[in-house]
Amino acid sequence: MKKISLALLLCFAFITASADEGMWLPNLIGSRIKDMRQKGFRLSAEDIYSINQASMKDAVVLFGSGCTGEYISEEGLLLTNHHCGYGSIQKLSSVEHDYLTYGFWAMSRGEELPVPGLTVRRLVRMEDVTARIEAGEDSEKIIAEVEGGYFASVQPMYYGNQYFLFVYEVFRDVRLVGTPPSSIGKFGGDTDNWIWPRHTGDFSIFRVYADKDNKPADYSKDNKPYRPARHFAISTKGVKEGDFTMIYGFPGNTQEYVISDAVEYVAEVSDPMKIALRTERLDIISAAQEQSPAIRIQYAAKHASIANAWKKWQGEVLGIKRLGTVDKKRAYENEFAEWAADKEEYAHLLDSMKAAYNEVREWYYMGELYAETGKTIELGGIANVMYAAKHRRHENIADNFRKLYVNYNADIDRALAKAVLKGFERYCPAEKFPVALREEINKYGGTIDAYVDYVFDNSNATSFEKAEAATKEQLEADPARRLFEIFTFDKKMYRNLSNAPEIERWYRPYLHALREWDQQRAFYPDANLTLRVAYGSIAGYQYADGEYHNPVSTLDGIIEKDNPAIYDYNIPQVLRDIYARKDYGRWGENINGRYTVPVAFIATNHTSGGNSGSPVINGKGELIGINFDRTWLSTMSDIEFDPTICRNISVDIRYVMFVIDRVGGASYLFDEMKLK
Repeated sequence: MKKISLALLLCFAFITASADEGMWLPNLIGSRIKDMRQKGFRLSAEDIYSINQASMKDAVVLFGSGCTGEYISEEGLLLTNHHCGYGSIQKLSSVEHDYLTYGFWAMSRGEELPVPGLTVRRLVRMEDVTARIEAGEDSEKIIAEVEGGYFASVQPMYYGNQYFLFVYEVFRDVRLVGTPPSSIGKFGGDTDNWIWPRHTGDFSIFRVYADKDNKPADYSKDNKPYRPARHFAISTKGVKEGDFTMIYGFPGNTQEYVISDAVEYVAEVSDPMKIALRTERLDIISAAQEQSPAIRIQYAAKHASIANAWKKWQGEVLGIKRLGTVDKKRAYENEFAEWAADKEEYAHLLDSMKAAYNEVREWYYMGELYAETGKTIELGGIANVMYAAKHRRHENIADNFRKLYVNYNADIDRALAKAVLKGFERYCPAEKFPVALREEINKYGGTIDAYVDYVFDNSNATSFEKAEAATKEQLEADPARRLFEIFTFDKKMYRNLSNAPEIERWYRPYLHALREWDQQRAFYPDANLTLRVAYGSIAGYQYADGEYHNPVSTLDGIIEKDNPAIYDYNIPQVLRDIYARKDYGRWGENINGRYTVPVAFIATNHTSGGNSGSPVINGKGELIGINFDRTWLSTMSDIEFDPTICRNISVDIRYVMFVIDRVGGASYLFDEMKLK
């Protein structure tokens, strides 16, 4: 095997997993325990993952469709992020009961609020089924063998070089117990999102219920709090720089092994286009929200959803360019190509991969453009759903479809439609502009503004009453539905360009070859919303020349930012009063010479989307925080992890307890927790 040059190792240190890089499969964590113990971990691999006894995996759940949560009591009490519970909190909110603005605290089990449709999943076990898949067994057959009412899936790792079966319990009775007001849980809003120092109390509290046998069940007043096999004790001793930290959760998507073509597409084409289009949408929604409390609630979750990725992409582009990731990967690929040149099975592998990117890139770009423009016009989707309901003679239109309009405003959607269609015209290559769309525009006014006005003025779907009264034929011919059909993309879209089958097929041999060639690299599978372990330590970082960011933020920073004139910075009066009296109870301490309350901290754990809500655990296995974000210059860690600057952000568990106690007045919840 050709030796990798010393110069390459020094120049491309990013390719070798640092001590704090990696998202490790919990059933294989034994291979990392020695390193973890050197960093301060004091437990065993069996404490992290075991199918023979209760372990930490039993205290961690997949919350909803893309976050993590953790049990903190023997009675099903569950912590996750405020932004993970945001959609549920919004669903339960109204102008009369505005839990987003004012928060909510159940003062008894009977006051806890059921959240329809919300689920949590507990991993029962995972099993390597690579040999069975390679022997020709169908994954559906393997899944079908799982008994006992569990949910199961077979997931590929390393682009199909390995396969694992994951078996879950799915709990369907989940109730809201408490949430701080958004001015705490979402303090700083989009301005502070992805930024450090951070002062966000990003947590919410739920409780999971089960039947009399402690098994998953639909909501029932007869259900009892779920009794998890394991829950986390809560450390009240605090953190300091250098302390060991472990993240246990469900990271969603990383692309650590993609080639330079994929990174160049992200940084030069895809992200810039999506950032510009979402900026216009956010400006329109924000302006409308400022005019009406009802609209602010209606569009709160939509705004947050659009803004989260929008800001993440901005940091991702900055990070990729700052690190020179494209050039690094090209150099790495050149070294690989030299090694592979005399090996028949690998000699032309990179050529095939690059040809596949050239083939797929154009249609994938159009799919992304469709998704960020025409597909975001809500009226088209609503018209199509209402037509389908009447076409199928659905009998419960009023009951099942009125909810489509609960968070819908036709005037806002009209303004958004004009903006995104103009954006589509701006970014779409002339030869790819849909002929049908051009004909519609020319037929109905000649301009995008005029065409959109025609669609909204003549659609039967702008309100539930109109849609319910319309005939199937009217909805079939509805101009909004016609617009929806024009933007129906004829190819399946994937999480990212590299997941397109024409490209992904080459990554299996490529990863196999890399692991044969680069034996000094610590390989871990890309994130795919399966349970993983990441570990590191509390650490600040050098943000810029002469600017070092300390790893802990405090209540003093909240007060400095407090501004009643700005919604996202207008903290509750009770918090101002507590600060003025220094009435911190057991949660106050001296930090850097000031008596205050810790709020958040940063660490070197490798995280991604899906890790939101993940428990942050100390060396003793105790809960010290809840992960909720990364720093802005860390967002490129889905593609390249830079240990000098990549930091995850967590709310300090002591601030969570402080808010429950002093702000929420719900300290009775401590009775069921184990505070250490």
